Amino acid sequence: MIGRARTLFAGVIAALLFSVAAQAAPTGGCGSSVPRTAVISAFAPEWQALKAMVAKPKDCRIKGVTFITGRIEGRPVVVFLSGVSMTNAAMTTQLALDHFNIDQLVFSGIAGGADPSLTMGDVAVPEQWGEYLESNFAREAPDGFHPMKFAKGDEFPNFGMIYPNGVLTGSDHQPFAYRFWFKADPALLDIARKAATEAKLRTCTASGECLSHAPRVVVGGAGVSGPVFMDNAKFRDYVFATFHAQVIDMESAALAHVAFANEKPFIVFRSLSDLAGGGESPNQMRTFMDLASQNSAEVVRVFLKSLPSMSRPTKTLPPTKP
Repeated sequence: MIGRARTLFAGVIAALLFSVAAQAAPTGGCGSSVPRTAVISAFAPEWQALKAMVAKPKDCRIKGVTFITGRIEGRPVVVFLSGVSMTNAAMTTQLALDHFNIDQLVFSGIAGGADPSLTMGDVAVPEQWGEYLESNFAREAPDGFHPMKFAKGDEFPNFGMIYPNGVLTGSDHQPFAYRFWFKADPALLDIARKAATEAKLRTCTASGECLSHAPRVVVGGAGVSGPVFMDNAKFRDYVFATFHAQVIDMESAALAHVAFANEKPFIVFRSLSDLAGGGESPNQMRTFMDLASQNSAEVVRVFLKSLPSMSRPTKTLPPTKP
């Protein structure tokens, strides 16, 4: 009887250990130890061109997110959708970092243009990203707006009641402080400059809509992100004048923030699908979305091909000042 009880007890313990191990193991075979470059887009139209580049793709799912492992231009990658919006981008980027051995983060997608010198089809590769709608909506009184004293809103001018704040954040090696800009990795930016001269950008859509100019790649400058689809000419003018931003989107600065917290190098490629409200005609995102997605993916392809084959980029801590 004692022997049977011990056997039963041992079986229960084994079952519990198996259950715990099963819960702890990566879902669907995800999360190998192979160092990979994360290649990310926000939504399906941006993703199609990247998916088509992956050699020997293998899918797995974690918490509803599909991750595709394989190689692009010989480089091990994990390709996935962040989902649209700042929250989704932060959540899925951290999810990937928790389950894969990621050495650097690369984002490819479309954006609205803020810089009047850029237009549809151009690809911007900003050197820094800011969360421009982390802000204080100030109380209005007869003598003007009154932002709360604890909010850091004096670095940038306000737009009516909106006072940009920056965000309180830090990392293992950076103290918690208000920061606005998150810096892309300088070494990756240098490689992007080389890719800019070699990428072959499209000028026409599949339906025959053609650009009136040859698109170009611009490396440097700034980008901003927030949880709104921006299609307003006056606010676009404010964004360019205030932040000197080339492009506006809904995810990149969230990815940059997560990269900063995890001390991972990152770079973002964004091709203009519209002018964020700055055009004379109605918003043209749907017209040029596929062309812009293809152009961004093409620059990313050449970029990945240009990365050093045997060495991993040095971690860089962005010199953001509180």
